[in-house]
Amino acid sequence: MHYNRLIASVLAVNAAVAWYGVRAGWWSGPTTRLEAIGAVAQANLVLAVLPRQQYVVNLVGWAATRPSARWPLRLRWALGKYYHLGGFHVGAALAGTLWYAAFVAAVVADWARGAPDVTTANVVLTGAVVAVLLAVVVLALPRLRARHHDLFEASHRFGAWLALVLTWANTIVFARARHPGSATLAALAATPMAWLLALTTVLAAWPWLLLRKVPITVERPSAHVAIVEVHHDVRTRVGTTRPISRHPLFGWHHFGIVPPRPGRRGYRMVISRAGDWTAAFIDDPPGHVWVRGLPAVGVANVRRLFRKVVFVATGSGIGPALGHLLAGELPTKLVWVSRDPVRTYGDALAGEVLAAQPDALIWSSDEHGKPDVLALAYQAYVESGAEAVICVSNRTVTWQVVHGLEQRGIPAFGPIWDS
Repeated sequence: MHYNRLIASVLAVNAAVAWYGVRAGWWSGPTTRLEAIGAVAQANLVLAVLPRQQYVVNLVGWAATRPSARWPLRLRWALGKYYHLGGFHVGAALAGTLWYAAFVAAVVADWARGAPDVTTANVVLTGAVVAVLLAVVVLALPRLRARHHDLFEASHRFGAWLALVLTWANTIVFARARHPGSATLAALAATPMAWLLALTTVLAAWPWLLLRKVPITVERPSAHVAIVEVHHDVRTRVGTTRPISRHPLFGWHHFGIVPPRPGRRGYRMVISRAGDWTAAFIDDPPGHVWVRGLPAVGVANVRRLFRKVVFVATGSGIGPALGHLLAGELPTKLVWVSRDPVRTYGDALAGEVLAAQPDALIWSSDEHGKPDVLALAYQAYVESGAEAVICVSNRTVTWQVVHGLEQRGIPAFGPIWDS
């Protein structure tokens, strides 16, 4: 996967920097060069935060989908994997944690040697930072994240904020010790680490400055689905997604943005029953939700790279695809696997889908049972003459379809667990 290749590439670059630094004497002298090690550690964490900024995601998505459909298919196929950008986040976060572990070892060594600018407070604060970062990394491991999503989310958010606070405190202590005759702000201005910390803090805080509580209207055509109208008067692009939550600090979940009904403002989301959070939302819908940041481009935006695509959606996976289908900007073929679409999603939404895709292949699992989704996708690809397939489903089906088609030399795309 491109995701794993990005992780490995970031770690390899950091290993090369570490090795070259050893050869060039960057890390050692009469005392350990703590500022250099700390700066590299924090620079990695800056790079880890960047892929989580929606404007960075949108910029990368825009740039990757600019090439003409006349470009070689293999190149467009590779560019379409831009949504694996999360691998850059993971690689940089792992590298930053390892550099901070090296920083702790260096601080302890200098403190044991009696270095005048290293205090016990530095040892305690640096150790606390690494302990927090390690906890965040461990709880983000795929299996733990899948089993304990709420714990992962809380640790990632509050752990990152706590690490920032501790690092600021440690940097202030260091700066004052190294510049004893200067005011604290002047000492910080002369410390490279402080500038990197300031950038990290701004990047971490920015999406939360756009936190808003917005009213919604919820329609429940069946016990399995909620169609949410978000009365938030902002411009949204076709194919974007956005996280929503019932509470400002917990329980954030991403959903595809569906254009509003004709004559209405805001946007819609389709939420199906798939876990405790969605079940509670459908059974007891709120009157408001929280949104933050900006709408970000989703996986389905790769359609811009191809002359014709097949959309494969199971259940409410129709939501992220629906904006593209309704826009009608490019030729598409839809394969929709669902319980009885009209009975599950209502006459209105099912009617919109059929109006946009009158020749869609709709498989009712209530009537025909569970299909071989890979076989349906391949059949639609061959019969429609498409160049690529986009699958929006659960993790297992998406993996089967995307990798099954790619083994046959067919460009295929679908959300990954960290897209």
